[in-house]
Amino acid sequence: MGIFGWIVTIFISLLTGAVLELNKNTWPGWLLFVLALAGMVLLGRKYMGAWKWPLRGLGVLAFLALCLCTILVSRPPVRRVRAADTKNPAVTDVYATSFGDVTGVVLKSGVDLFAGIPYAAPPVGDLRWKKPQDPAPWTGVLACDSFAPMSMQVQNSPLFGSLARIIGYHDYRVSLDDSYREPASEDSLYLNIWKPAGKVEKAPVAVYIHGGSLQTGQPWYADYSGEGFAKDGVIVVNMGYRLGVFGFLAAEEMMEKEGTAGNFGLLDQIKALEWVRDNISSFGGDPDNVTLIGESAGAVCVDALCVSPLAAGLFDRAVMESSAISSIEPPHSYRLFDEALSSGRALMERYGCSSLEDLRKVPAEKLAAEQETQHHVTIDGYVLPDTPYHLRKQGIHNESALLHGFNKEESAPFLLFSHASLKDYEDKVRRWTGDSAEEVLSLYAPSTDEEAARFWAEIYGAIFFNYSHYCLNRLEQENQVPSWEYYFTKDNGRLGCWHSGELVYTFGVIPEGSKLYTEEDRALADTMHGCWVSFVKTGDPGKAGDQDFTQSPDSSTVMEFGGSTGMREDPCLALYQILDRMYGWE
Repeated sequence: MGIFGWIVTIFISLLTGAVLELNKNTWPGWLLFVLALAGMVLLGRKYMGAWKWPLRGLGVLAFLALCLCTILVSRPPVRRVRAADTKNPAVTDVYATSFGDVTGVVLKSGVDLFAGIPYAAPPVGDLRWKKPQDPAPWTGVLACDSFAPMSMQVQNSPLFGSLARIIGYHDYRVSLDDSYREPASEDSLYLNIWKPAGKVEKAPVAVYIHGGSLQTGQPWYADYSGEGFAKDGVIVVNMGYRLGVFGFLAAEEMMEKEGTAGNFGLLDQIKALEWVRDNISSFGGDPDNVTLIGESAGAVCVDALCVSPLAAGLFDRAVMESSAISSIEPPHSYRLFDEALSSGRALMERYGCSSLEDLRKVPAEKLAAEQETQHHVTIDGYVLPDTPYHLRKQGIHNESALLHGFNKEESAPFLLFSHASLKDYEDKVRRWTGDSAEEVLSLYAPSTDEEAARFWAEIYGAIFFNYSHYCLNRLEQENQVPSWEYYFTKDNGRLGCWHSGELVYTFGVIPEGSKLYTEEDRALADTMHGCWVSFVKTGDPGKAGDQDFTQSPDSSTVMEFGGSTGMREDPCLALYQILDRMYGWE
């Protein structure tokens, strides 16, 4: 066939094999690929050497076509994620809920996991954009051994997800057990419970709200598995909630019929908390000792629920990791009511709809593309009577204690493809700081492209994440709410101290066999997780190893968790003072 023909064939073969693996194609695809490759080798060696180049080229193109067909016909099927990673896990005892009996599975660690318990009726059809309703009771025993579908969202191909694991997380593994796609559905209002092994009574409860910019995410992600907490005597609950346009669209018609708009995702979370209040004692949990935890957009939701009258009494303490919306002008995941209504009207016009009834006829898969335009907590006068800042200024809050903080490189994933250089540094700063730009440029004056990239990453991270915690901590001090603030700086072989990098530490779930984490990481995880467990159990994080985790009355110091652990000055205080003047902090 000639050297060039063989080189092209080898390239096509390697590329096809990589796509089959990264895209999680099924074994028939591999079989077809091997047969096609074997046929190509046989044809090339026996016949194609005597062919002229046009025919040889056709032969290579035919092989390429076969490879493409193989990829297409063996796409991975959609399959729910199993609660246990063993084929035949032991089944738990039967537990009663308000709507029916359930069983879960016993994990290898001995922890009981109940996956996919309905806490609300499916918000489909006429229930789309309505307050969550009770689920229909069931007879018999519901086997809760698989996670429910993730809430409706735009899903990337498995190929994209695999590349993200390689480039961002560095933890991609070749496996024969993951040749499937995870389902997404409007029917996603289910919760999951990780319970300590055996019979427990009055166990503290942690309820976790996942992040994802209120656009994406799912409750089964390993980095916030409740297994680590459950092994330490804490019952963990998390839930699916409506995302994007399904959870945060606002329209006048909603106000007329539902009395609220733009916050159905928050109402789902409140419904899940009500389920916990009414049912968690059946699993050995204490409904009077509930801590609400969230990260990123999940922390935004926690902050909103901390000032919502509808969530009063449903939890005691709160943990907010890497986000809050109690600053005067929250930088993300938040909007005022007029903005929400205007965006909702524009959406309905795009789809040619004059009513919600019309919009309910639009397929969910089509509407999911609107997640970029509808992913904001809304000041609707019902779930949120006013902005969190003003409510806290009035002394309104639901939490009795708060643990919160941020990571050193929060901005890294958001600036992955938009690093600053000396050429565009000033424009970026002026775009986000306006009339305060001169002060910021004086404080952060780079002389090299490397400095420009580093300074902009710190400024961006402070504006979008860190500063909101500085504001929140001061408001808690005004309201005499005990508040402990942390600063996560530990680098590692995986996410490091990027946004969400702290989760495996706080949840105590660093994978046992992972070489991306050192013994130093595991020791730090024991320390951080110990603080979180202590806070969930008692409302006080206690000591961080042998260091005192103290509160900061003037909000100037934070507890650093990193290569060294201890109280230190917040690294962005000078920038915060500029932001205070820019936003008009009182």
